[in-house]
Amino acid sequence: MNTPLIEFEDVHKSFGGEEVLRGVHLCIYGGQITTIIGKSGTGKSVLLKHIIGLLTPDSGRILFEGRPLGSMDAAGRKRMKSRCSYMFQGTALFDAMTVYDNIALPLKERGRLKPADIRQRVQEKLAQLDIAGIESEYPSQLSGGMKKRVAMARALITEPEIVLFDEPTTGLDPIRKQAAHQMIVEYQSRFGFTAVMVSHEIPDVFFISQRIAMLDEGRIIFEGGCPEIQAATHPAVRAFIAAGREAEDNCRET
Repeated sequence: MNTPLIEFEDVHKSFGGEEVLRGVHLCIYGGQITTIIGKSGTGKSVLLKHIIGLLTPDSGRILFEGRPLGSMDAAGRKRMKSRCSYMFQGTALFDAMTVYDNIALPLKERGRLKPADIRQRVQEKLAQLDIAGIESEYPSQLSGGMKKRVAMARALITEPEIVLFDEPTTGLDPIRKQAAHQMIVEYQSRFGFTAVMVSHEIPDVFFISQRIAMLDEGRIIFEGGCPEIQAATHPAVRAFIAAGREAEDNCRET
């Protein structure tokens, strides 16, 4: 397999004396959807935030295209971050801003484009994600599914190479969860970005991911393709998959 786009080497991270990441080793390859699964509170979001630089390791290192992030100068780290985008859990749209202003915000923060160019880029992204015509509305006026599309538009407006999704289907009913997953697959295929997604939606994510990594007790206990995880024999992996399928079956029965 090719050199990983992003690689974690023995990454540790603690908060208030509690070790959350306990020697994480993980490879993320370009052009794929990699999903990180695991129980709530195991550090999945913490791991994701290390990729974009919102957090830094206490020890160990993270490589980007083979280069340690810790050894990059400020300009290098800024260039790396400019290639990434982050879709926050719960969308994190600003209620006091219109849809247009929410989507345009990353472009305005960079300060490189004229207002007319920003407007053109926003209109193009609205059309691509099938939400044209709602730019004057506010998040409170939108359905959960529409909010997800707006958050996706904001994440993609800078044309990133890497998009990080933190629990993108949290709070959605099963039908909308399926629609959100399909949206990620469709737009990843259309725009060609590398996706790293944190999720606990089992078995749904098996159908949309090229690679799965399971985080348990601060360590990656499985990393590989979807057929391989379903055949895995590790007790924690088997228990997590079984619990996810049972929850899905119960949901269908109700």
